[in-house]
Formats: sequence, structure tokens, C-alpha cells
Amino acid sequence: MIANPYQPLTATITEIIDESPTIKSFVVVPRQPFKFATGQFIELTLPGQGEAPFTPSSSPSVTEKMEVTIMKAGRVTGLLHECQTGQPVGIRGPMGKGYPVDDFAGKQVYIVGGGVGLAPIRSLLLTLIDRIGDFERVVCRFGARSPEDFIYKPALFGSWKQIQGLDITLTVDKANGNWSGNVGVVTTILKRDDVDISNAVAVVCGPPIMMKFATLKLLDHGFAPNRIYLSMEKNMSCGIGKCGHCMIGKYYACKDGPVFTFEQIQNYPNIWE
Repeated sequence: MIANPYQPLTATITEIIDESPTIKSFVVVPRQPFKFATGQFIELTLPGQGEAPFTPSSSPSVTEKMEVTIMKAGRVTGLLHECQTGQPVGIRGPMGKGYPVDDFAGKQVYIVGGGVGLAPIRSLLLTLIDRIGDFERVVCRFGARSPEDFIYKPALFGSWKQIQGLDITLTVDKANGNWSGNVGVVTTILKRDDVDISNAVAVVCGPPIMMKFATLKLLDHGFAPNRIYLSMEKNMSCGIGKCGHCMIGKYYACKDGPVFTFEQIQNYPNIWE
């Protein structure tokens, strides 16, 4: 974290990528190199308007710029969607704890994601791809409402499909056009034999209802609660454990997470709300 956690690092939006009808990726260049671990988050500040928490969607190995993928869902995100290139912004962070990638070495990594939840997963996946030989297999099961709602389409439908050791299957809630893949929620493509559960870890990120039922499915397949990693990016506001909005039982999502094992939080009520 920067010396003063309240003081944003100045940065500039240099590129804006339309990912889906409601989601854009912003390439942000900070005034100095910026380091983060995959799964950590930042507070992105729009001067004079406010800030909101986002997990960078780019690789941590790139420090001269980062990508932040944002769904238009509220006041600040709506204002960000109206920004043009050249817009000055601020970055607070990095904050929280990310994925223990070194602990995944030698294992099969089973990644389940949906919607804008693919943003933190993209950062993790790029990290795994950089070290693809360290893992037995990387298996991804991603869902979206429709084919148009998938983000990172060039990679999902192109470059990632060509990587040896990476297995990706996609599904949509509702098909249209010339979609020929699976139709159904993401749990319909989670199969017990997708990975060797005895030597696998699972990562789940997406809308709360998706995370709930994906986790239940993984448990039913035999995953131990301490082998299921969840990105619990809920109600984070200040980012440094002061406001208390993001508490999950005894934990602060912003300080103790946002990445938790299911074992850590399974006994607390309303974790999916």
C-alpha cells in the first residue's frame, strides 16, 4: 500500500474498451509503476465525484499500466462510463489479500466465473498462464446471460482456446444468433470429472447467487471447504477496515479478503447477500 492510504496516486485513462452492453474496460496509466497481487483490489477515484472499489483485471506483472473492468451499476460507475480518454483519475491501494497462487502449484486449478466476475478471474488467469507449467491443469467454466454479455471475447473465443494446459467451456442462460454452445446456468457445466478433486483447488467469482450455487455444487462433488476460494467483494467502501460496511462475521472483506476460503466464512449467516 502507498504511504498514505487516504491519498490517491494520480493516473490517466488512456484507453476504453467496450466489453458488453453494460461493461467497459479502462486502461489506466499511473504516474509511477504500480504493483499489486492478483485478487487484491484498488479504490478508483473520479476527482470531485467519488470512488469505488474494483479488482484490476490485468496481469500483476505489468506495472506501468493496469486494466479495470467496470459494470455500469451506480452513480460513480455511471460517471466512469461517461469518461473519455485523457480523464484524470486516482488509485488508492492495493488493498486486501489476493489469491495464494504459489499454493496452487502442482495442482489442478478449477475456475468458475460469471458476468463481471470474470474481471478478477482474468487477472488470476493471466497470472496462471504466465506460469502454466507450474500447474497440472487449469480448467475454466464461465457463464453469461447471453453471448453478447461475455466480456474479453477475443481471448475467450480465440487466444485462450489455443493455450496448452488450459481448458475452457462456456455457457449462456439464453442463446441467440448462431450460439452453438451449452445453454443453462454455469452449474450445468460443472462436472465431477472435470478435474481430479483429490489434487485440485477451486476458485469462484461472480454474482452472489451464482457463487452460492456453484459452491454448493463443488461441495457436492467432493471439494473440501478449505479448497474452495471465493472472491467476496461485498459492500467495500473505505477499503481499510474503518467503515465496517464489508464485515463478514469477524472479518473485514477489505482487509482480510476479498479472497477467502469457504471454510473461513461458511458458518456466518447471509454471506451471499
